[in-house]
Formats: sequence, C-alpha cells, structure tokens
Amino acid sequence: MELPRRVFLQLAAAVAAALPATTRTASATDYPTRPVRILVGFPPGATIAAHIMAQWLSDRLGQQFIVENRPGAATNIATEAVVRAPTDGYTLLAATANNTVNGAVYQNLGFNFVRDITMVAGIIRQPLVLEVNPTVPVKSVTELIASAEANPGKITLASYGTGTISHVTGELFKTRAGVEMIHIPYRGAAPMVTDLLGGQVQAAFDALPTSIEHIRTGKLRALAVTTVRRAQALPNVPTMSEFMPGFEASGWIGIGAPSGTPPEIIDKLNQEINVGLANPTINKRIVDLGGEPFVSSPADLAKFVAEKTEAWAKVVRAANIRAE
Repeated sequence: MELPRRVFLQLAAAVAAALPATTRTASATDYPTRPVRILVGFPPGATIAAHIMAQWLSDRLGQQFIVENRPGAATNIATEAVVRAPTDGYTLLAATANNTVNGAVYQNLGFNFVRDITMVAGIIRQPLVLEVNPTVPVKSVTELIASAEANPGKITLASYGTGTISHVTGELFKTRAGVEMIHIPYRGAAPMVTDLLGGQVQAAFDALPTSIEHIRTGKLRALAVTTVRRAQALPNVPTMSEFMPGFEASGWIGIGAPSGTPPEIIDKLNQEINVGLANPTINKRIVDLGGEPFVSSPADLAKFVAEKTEAWAKVVRAANIRAE
C-alpha cells in the first residue's frame, strides 16, 4: 500500500531526526577515533601541564592528543577557534585563568566564555608569585609596600600582558596595599622574566612554573605566592594572605570544549583526566611545576569559572583596564 505523501514525509523526518542522535551516541562510545587537537592561547612552553595531560590522554585513549599553539589577544584567538569548532570533541581548549578575565577587558568579543565553552576537567592550579630582581633592596611584601609608599610611581611592576591574570593580580595588590607602581606590560611571560632577570623592571607577578627555576637558583627573589596555602614547591615562601588577609589569586589550566559537545564525551574525558591526576608520576610532575593537581567535575569547574569571572570583572572595572 502506498503511503500518503504527508505521512511519508513525517516518517522520513522522524527517521532523519533520530539518526544524528544514534550517531552521536556511537561516536561518544567509540571516542576518539582520530587525533584530537588541544588549542593553547599562548606561545610554546607556556602551558607545560597541557602537554603532560595530552600525552597521558594519547596513551590512555589510543589516539594522538595534539597541543596546537594559537597565541594572541590574551588567549582569545584560540578560544574563539574552539567556540566555532564542531561539537564533536575533536577540538578542545586549554582553558586558563585569563579566560575568566577577558570578558571584562575586551568589549567586543564574538563569544561569551561562560556560555560558549563547556568545562571538561581541571589539570593544574598554581600560584602566581610576587618576585623581584635580587638587586631590589626588599626581602618581604611589607618592605616592598614601604618602598613603594616612599617612592610613589617610581617602582615598576611588570605583567605578562595587559588584562592577563598577571596584570589584574598586580592591580588587586596595588589597590589592597594602597600604593602607586608603574605597570609595565609584556607580550608573554618569557620576555617579562628576561627583563626582570636583567633588571629592566623591578617586580612582577608571574605564574610560578615560569619562574620557579630562577627562584630556586637565586636569580629572582620570591616575596609571596598568591594562593591561600603555601606552594609545595616553595614551602618557605609566605602567602600574600599572610600580609593581606583574604588575598587570593591563582593561575590554572583546564580543558574546555565547544558548548553542545555530547555529555558522554565530556564525562569520558573528565574521568580519564582525573585518573591521570591521581597517577603518582603525573602528580609529581605537576607539583614540580609549582602547582597542584586540579581535580574537578565538569559542573564544579563551571561554577568555579563563573565565580572567578564575576570576581575579576570587579577588579577590571575598578582599575579601568581596557585591551590595548
């Protein structure tokens, strides 16, 4: 019997609608069946923890997880590329603390990080470190504040870019301390640290992994770390909160995916990453970088990101920070 045309079209539409769901379920179960890209918004070397986890996932899941650097615009170039990517789990983002700042700094972004990126898992949480060139005659946060008070607008405080987590942490410090210091922005941590080592700038807030070897060898002097607890890698360096109660800022790296990525893929990646963070070898490598494993569920990480985005927006508005 020949079906009426309207009934036939309705059945055909129902079958067509069902097929993608079946395909998605199958692809999530088999995922990954080809190489996966993890986009990083910094130059090579800036996010070592992402490479550590990429290798772990490659070994565990039998496909290459390839770290691809897309530096520029304080991670916005890499982030937007992931936002626009297919929602199939094959293009991921190495999300960082900068992503929680950018929405307030950049007025015309083509995306909303909280809305358009689904958080997958954390990798590392690390302090920033307030550090000075050893020729600067201060050995504590209290002494640096006293020096800045005695020399308003003369002491330089570098960051690895306008609107970066390094910059906004410095602005928070100046506000809490009530001091004037000259902000010197760089295009990345490497050139900032080079000039700090050379004495072209006097102080800086840097992500601990970038500076930790220079601190260990005495080429830089660490005054404080910005996390609530002291860093395992530098147990003798005090926290900022020991001088300014409640002061907290941290760098972190996690994995994000385009919004709409199947939850089965999100959950699979989260599980494998958290297994990696519990592995003694991976754990030690992260601690050696100056951080600690950032174990989280997708929901908890999304909440963390939303809270940090709101908190840093207040600092950005108070300091009137705008993208260059």
